[in-house]
Amino acid sequence: MMTSTAPSYAQYCPISRALDVLGERWSLLIARDLFLGTSRFNDLARGLPGLSRSLLAKRLRQFERAGLVDKLGTEYVLTEAGRDLEPILFGLGEWGARWTFGEPRPDERDAALLVWWMHNRLDTTQLPGRRQVLAVRFTDDPRRFWIVVEAGGASVCETDPGYPVDVTISADVTGLYEVWLGRLPLAHAQHTGRVRFIGPHAVTRRMPDVLRLSPVAGYVRATVQQARAS
Repeated sequence: MMTSTAPSYAQYCPISRALDVLGERWSLLIARDLFLGTSRFNDLARGLPGLSRSLLAKRLRQFERAGLVDKLGTEYVLTEAGRDLEPILFGLGEWGARWTFGEPRPDERDAALLVWWMHNRLDTTQLPGRRQVLAVRFTDDPRRFWIVVEAGGASVCETDPGYPVDVTISADVTGLYEVWLGRLPLAHAQHTGRVRFIGPHAVTRRMPDVLRLSPVAGYVRATVQQARAS
């Protein structure tokens, strides 16, 4: 049976027991990122920029004690109990897309976080070479980003890695967020110039398949389509 050292709700109910384990701030977002494949402490911290490293360490220890993760070397690996969170996490995503989601607020338009989320969702198998480099340039944020994919893994750089760039993605921050999260069709964003792929045509024409969207984009897209139809 799972146990937690956090204060208990002291109610004999499966929901309250679950909240004893997962009801504290940041817990479900850490579980989200673990489920989506982030397994190293530094990577979890980078994908949760508002979370202090000390609190992240505390939550991960709580997850270990509760039986949600095992720490194997430097990686945190979900147990069967952790993997069983899938319907809860995506259920929250579907509910949120329907009832709480809209245009991004100013404090949510974090360009660095968007690039970090995107880098693990790229499918570069259709692109040539053993290394692919995508530059990301925002029209309303001066920072520059590069995504380097090689040996089956992707990394994000904020300084020039020194490799030739295959494609440059140019977009405003809100536009790329809305595309990636399913609120704005990529074809429409390209037609209106909000998102552009710059590079050889043989490569840029493949970018709609390379740039896989957020795992919750389907829920957001369905909500937008339903709203337009009603």
